[in-house]
Amino acid sequence: MAEVSLKHIYKVYPNGTKAVNDFNMQIEDKEFIVFVGPSGCGKSTTLRMIAGLEDVSAGELKIGDLVVNDVEPKDRDIAMVFQNYALYPHMTVYENIAFGLRLRKLSKEEIHKRVVEAADILGITEYLGKKPKEMSGGQRQRVALGRAIVREPKVMLLDEPLSNLDAKLRTQMRAEISKLHSKLQTTFIYVTHDQVEAMTMGTRIVVMKDGFVQQIDTPKNLYNYPENKFVASFIGTPQMNFFEGTLCKTGEEVIIKFDYANVEIKVPYSMLYKAKPAYLDGKTKVYIGLRAEDISLASEEDNNKKAVIKAVVSHKEELGNETLVYGDINLNGGETESPTKIVLKDNSGKEIKTGDIIGVALNLERIRLFDKETERSVLPRVPEYNYLDCEVKNGKLCFLGAELGLPQAVKCPDGKYQALIPANAVTAGGSIKAKAVSCEDINGVKLLSLTLGGKRLYAVNADYDGGETVNVGLDFKKITLIADGKNIVEPMPENSTLSCKFVKRKAVKTEEINGKSKRVKTVNFGFEINGAFFAVSDAVSQKIFAALGMKKALAASLKLECRAEDFAVSENGIAAEAEEFLNFGGEKFIRCKAGADTVYVKTEKEYSGVVYLMPDFEKAGVVETERDIKII
Repeated sequence: MAEVSLKHIYKVYPNGTKAVNDFNMQIEDKEFIVFVGPSGCGKSTTLRMIAGLEDVSAGELKIGDLVVNDVEPKDRDIAMVFQNYALYPHMTVYENIAFGLRLRKLSKEEIHKRVVEAADILGITEYLGKKPKEMSGGQRQRVALGRAIVREPKVMLLDEPLSNLDAKLRTQMRAEISKLHSKLQTTFIYVTHDQVEAMTMGTRIVVMKDGFVQQIDTPKNLYNYPENKFVASFIGTPQMNFFEGTLCKTGEEVIIKFDYANVEIKVPYSMLYKAKPAYLDGKTKVYIGLRAEDISLASEEDNNKKAVIKAVVSHKEELGNETLVYGDINLNGGETESPTKIVLKDNSGKEIKTGDIIGVALNLERIRLFDKETERSVLPRVPEYNYLDCEVKNGKLCFLGAELGLPQAVKCPDGKYQALIPANAVTAGGSIKAKAVSCEDINGVKLLSLTLGGKRLYAVNADYDGGETVNVGLDFKKITLIADGKNIVEPMPENSTLSCKFVKRKAVKTEEINGKSKRVKTVNFGFEINGAFFAVSDAVSQKIFAALGMKKALAASLKLECRAEDFAVSENGIAAEAEEFLNFGGEKFIRCKAGADTVYVKTEKEYSGVVYLMPDFEKAGVVETERDIKII
């Protein structure tokens, strides 16, 4: 059994098309992972790179502890099931399943044992003597699965294996494959364009579009907490309703106004704590999303407890156990592609006719909001920033009733500001007293919800129990202060980049040969940065050559990415000019100029003039600038 690790995986074709763009994922042992998305999104290409049927343009692909970028498919200990079964028509089922084992020269006894076991697991023992043409599509697919599982692979890859089957057979085979995964206890990676397959089979789902990963999460979280409008629309049947509109905060309420229709509803501001204040100005356009099951025909009780709006019925679809009702919230509308069209699920049994004006109740707790331009969620589960009004007075930052002295590195005049404080900049153990409301584990990230001065403040990876009073502080190197629309204080970059080349240098080294010291010619590979050469380990060289090939690696323009902690001031190295000493209180840095590049270096001492910097190349990232792909 094995984990599969994909780090900065790219697939770039010779014409420059990026089929897969910076794919990052850690697949745990025995997981059932599903890649899903529309045609051309890169899901099958990613699967084929894992299988070794496509070359990896850049990045590191590991199965278990082995980097397999250059490992032949037959040596990767994987098995693959294709869409078209790929059975040999002249062979019996037994011979088809046994074929791969015979090529591997296993004994007849071992082959027979594995074939019989696989046939028993898949329920095809009685068909072992038949030819594929004598079998149904579902039975042939079982044979293809049998051929894969007899190899006892570390990883099972399945590329749309059910797309050629009819609806009933697909449902049956979904259940069979899920049972098979439970029996085999191996890692499954499954590709499909069918979101129902993805939702019913996967422990986690990877949603892709145009070569980019849109979201990786459990089926339940994808459905309930889509990170963008594409995921919200792709997952769920029928597709989520989307309306354009604006949000306007008035006191402790927010008015949601729907465009193109005379419709307004009110929600408590507490529902929108995680939204940027800019979204609540009544002008910024958003998409308002509601699933059909979160809209119902209004009852007398709903009129008192839920937001109820009017809609005109255009048509309906009877599905037996429920009815899909289609309509328009613009009572004068009626266009097929109207931006105000609505679909809801009805189980009431009421008689509804085309043209009826009906009241529909909206489940306000299930409203999803997305930015009109970026289509990203306005209400992320883990908010990136806290947005606060603040004031700087006498060298102190005043916000939500708290005061903090500004460190030397943060320079700004007295006045009123808006503060952007990342959730990861709210630190434990400071001088600000706040009340912990809740602590939620969201996909391994601890989100702490605090109240301070009657307002909400979010922190990540600070583990406290709800209800207790805690001390918190701020990491000033991460905050932004804005006045009159301009950034007066900007955060220190997390990474510094240095232009460089990967080169080889001839060298001579002394070796002991037969008890005598001899000078031997050798070649060192490394980075040339601002005129200085740095030899690197074989491991770093191999990663670069695996991504680019030796010839391209030695010709490519590269950028080295390093955190401030990954530089050291040394007696030799990259010549740089120390321009400013930055004291953030708990941490100190120097801002340096190395050629045309600006570099931040963590230090305990103040420096001026020329300094020499030594990067930690084992921790550095490397980007190929021409195609903008991360190699390491």
